[in-house]
Amino acid sequence: MRRWQGDGISFGGDYNPEQWPEETWSEDVDLMRRAGVNLVSVGIFSWALLEPTPGRFEFGWLDRVLGLLHDGGVQVDLATATASPPPWLARQHPQTLPRRADGVTLWPGGRQAYCPSSPIFRERSLDLVRAVAGRYAEHPAVVMWHVSNELGCHNVHCYCDVSAEAFRGWLRERYGDLDRLNDAWGTAFWSQRYGDWAEINPPRAAPTFANPTQQLDFLRFSSDEQRAQLRAEREVLRTLVRQPVTTNFMIGLGVKHMDYHSWAADVDLVSNDHYLTAADPLAHLGLALAADHTRGVAGGAPWLLMEHSTSAVNWQPRNVAKLPGQLRRNSLAHVARGADGVLFFQWRASRAGAEKFHSALVPHAGPNTKVFREVCQLGADLRALAEVRGSRVDADVAILFDWEAWWAVELDSHPSVDVTYADRLNALYGALWRAGVTADIVHPSADLGGYRLVLAPTLYLVRDADAEALQRYVEAGGTALVTYFSGIVDANDHIRLGGYPGAFRDLLGVRTEEFFPLREGERVHLDDGSVADVWTEWLHAEGADVLASYTDGPLPGVPALTRNAVGDGAAWYVGTRLDEPATDRLVARLLAEADVRPAAPAPSGVEVVRRRDGDRTWLFAINHTDDEVRVAATGVDLLTGGRCGGELGLPAGGVAVVREDRADGPS
Repeated sequence: MRRWQGDGISFGGDYNPEQWPEETWSEDVDLMRRAGVNLVSVGIFSWALLEPTPGRFEFGWLDRVLGLLHDGGVQVDLATATASPPPWLARQHPQTLPRRADGVTLWPGGRQAYCPSSPIFRERSLDLVRAVAGRYAEHPAVVMWHVSNELGCHNVHCYCDVSAEAFRGWLRERYGDLDRLNDAWGTAFWSQRYGDWAEINPPRAAPTFANPTQQLDFLRFSSDEQRAQLRAEREVLRTLVRQPVTTNFMIGLGVKHMDYHSWAADVDLVSNDHYLTAADPLAHLGLALAADHTRGVAGGAPWLLMEHSTSAVNWQPRNVAKLPGQLRRNSLAHVARGADGVLFFQWRASRAGAEKFHSALVPHAGPNTKVFREVCQLGADLRALAEVRGSRVDADVAILFDWEAWWAVELDSHPSVDVTYADRLNALYGALWRAGVTADIVHPSADLGGYRLVLAPTLYLVRDADAEALQRYVEAGGTALVTYFSGIVDANDHIRLGGYPGAFRDLLGVRTEEFFPLREGERVHLDDGSVADVWTEWLHAEGADVLASYTDGPLPGVPALTRNAVGDGAAWYVGTRLDEPATDRLVARLLAEADVRPAAPAPSGVEVVRRRDGDRTWLFAINHTDDEVRVAATGVDLLTGGRCGGELGLPAGGVAVVREDRADGPS
């Protein structure tokens, strides 16, 4: 791995000078210096300008841009520019265009109009990478290389004949022969048995439900095809350049079809894009979850926030502007949770194109604006936090997350459409956030030994090895919680027979003989006062202690919440969808049993996170309320320079980052 170099926290965003007259460029650099910008991404959507006709490259404008940035002290994350092919590629090679499951071709005019399996696209894109990298490998401004942009955002699934042939090749590699494929896909059902590889297609539009394992394998294949583009560009770069290579993931944006846990090994630095959901009044909680998940994908290492917004985005139904102070809170919340760089889309708001109403560091109204003033304040804040760079986030709790489990649980023909993957993840994470407890979001195969508590929400699909790892974790003294509809199927989406929850039955000491999903709007009550909806199941305690049972609904008297002592630890199971108060109470019990404490005592609505480097620690406190609050802290607030001797006063909407006093004396 090539190390991400730099001093302090990186700050900047996407810079698209090709959208502007050249006389604007010098002003841009002057404003960047004024704001404290030290890193910009350049060339992301520049293919059509860098290669205006096939094989003819024009680099003069980019030479001048990079020279200006270098002279201004601004470093560059240089893109390979392959994110969206120019119109001439589709005109010369229409077979490179992607197709939907219903056969409709997706044409140029937006972005990412290419089939990810197209060998022609791959060849032409790598030619561009070689040309750009060959020219700028030693440019003093370039400190990082940016592969493509948001791979798979719009074209992750292609159903064309090129993709079909690539899918067959992927299946041959996975299964080796048709007998193994037929067994894995359960093709004895509905007369689907295949006798020739040529008979197999992607799960195109069909009269009724497509084979679920075929669908699951196509999702795996599609993620792998996007990853193959990343790896192909990375390999070209690594033969030509010395700087680290990254690409921007989309963790936490509801983009579910890339398995970023598998992609992480292909980059030197994990980067992520994140945008608030404007309709959600608690969008800062989703931000925290995305940041913690990005850190989990990065293996706990610091990561780069490649994109977020200074204010409104342009692609949601109602693009709500950020209130004063929100830009600062959002940005520093990412830093609190492990980001060593804060970048935005984009530097200057576009005057034309599909994203012209997307906010930027320099808005349409120019620098004499609330947004730009807040940008300058953020630049000063990040300079004050330089010493935090390279530190890691404290987390005693792990939440298990698997993209394949997400894909599988939301396939069709399941017991209830109301069971979705993110639902219990968000509910449990929210309870931890409200308790002031930080969690790592990790793959089920991760090393769990360092955690006091592990949560497994809706882990419908689970591999044997991962289920066994959770068993060993509990036996060694850990505390775990598994939620309903977990452990149900193996990696081929085949039911684990003998009673639910399948892979976790012995660990949990329970056996479910039948699911009893609830009707829309139906609720049930538990004898501990809890309220639940969506899901119940006919559960038998087989060794586990029953902690709560239903008092009404289809299964009065049947256990709903259990705890099983296993080795030196305990495994809890919740077989229904608890409402928020009941979820908070359950998580509080789990935290008490596992002896997990918040980063610092703080009032409700105040986010507290600790970063650590050896014996040095920094407490981040972010006030999401409209009231001034007091937070327990001792040390120096890096943002103000003031000391707090046991208690920190935090104004409404305020942020503090306290370098905490060491045990052996003041910092």
